[in-house]
Amino acid sequence: MNRRLAVILLSAFIIASACSYLVYRVVAGRIAATTPRTTTKVVIAATDIPLGSVLRDVDLTTTEIIGPLPKGAIVNPKDAVGRGVTATLSQNEPILESHLAPAGSGGGLAATIKPGMRAVAVRVDDVVSVAGFVTPGMRVDLLISGNPPGDTNPSEGTKVKTLLQNLEVLSAGQDIQKDADGKAKPVPVVNLLVTPEQAEQISLASSQTRIQLVLRNPLDTQIAQTSGTAVGNLFTGSNPPPKPRMPSAAPRPVSAPASKVYLVQVFNGSKRTDEKFVNNNEEK
Repeated sequence: MNRRLAVILLSAFIIASACSYLVYRVVAGRIAATTPRTTTKVVIAATDIPLGSVLRDVDLTTTEIIGPLPKGAIVNPKDAVGRGVTATLSQNEPILESHLAPAGSGGGLAATIKPGMRAVAVRVDDVVSVAGFVTPGMRVDLLISGNPPGDTNPSEGTKVKTLLQNLEVLSAGQDIQKDADGKAKPVPVVNLLVTPEQAEQISLASSQTRIQLVLRNPLDTQIAQTSGTAVGNLFTGSNPPPKPRMPSAAPRPVSAPASKVYLVQVFNGSKRTDEKFVNNNEEK
């Protein structure tokens, strides 16, 4: 092919592409200008809102978004005012139904309790609360230690057992939020999110045993199968196997009572005769 012809064809291709792009931009701009945009007002946070707060008018504002609404978005500020916040909200974050407690439930710790669950307070000290590192949102296991009633082997000493696992911490002391500085501090009470059955177990354990919290990875949801241990087992290195039960002694057979023998003396003149009779029909 002639070199001059190739240059002409390449130049024509470049010019045609540029013209097509310009025409596309002009037509797309006119179509976008004539097409009405569908926008919807949604309620957003006017400032950072901490967990457990009760929403006020000054905490909320509105903005317009294009396209479909987020699931559960609040479009009327009146539907959010007076409701407790169950999750920390950042400024300009849309307010969703999943972020709010039911109307009339108030704020604070009660607003963070899920339906069907309970918040139980566990009294702890600096050591029991994992040296102050238990903060809201973390997961813990609950251990109990004491002397079980009716222990058949008291020589083993105090026993410890994992009572409950993977419990969510609602609050540490009076704080229901994580420390912004990440500093640990001792707390006298830790509130745990539990079921009603677990609340009964913890209430009984608090009065009868000593409780200790064990911190765990929030992503680790596996329930470990443990049998507990005792002080005596710490020196042997393992838990001894359960002692076999001694077979109960068989009842001794009861022998039948011997039959009674009666001696009868018969006198015939001067002659005496002794007769013996056995009574087998006598009532026992």
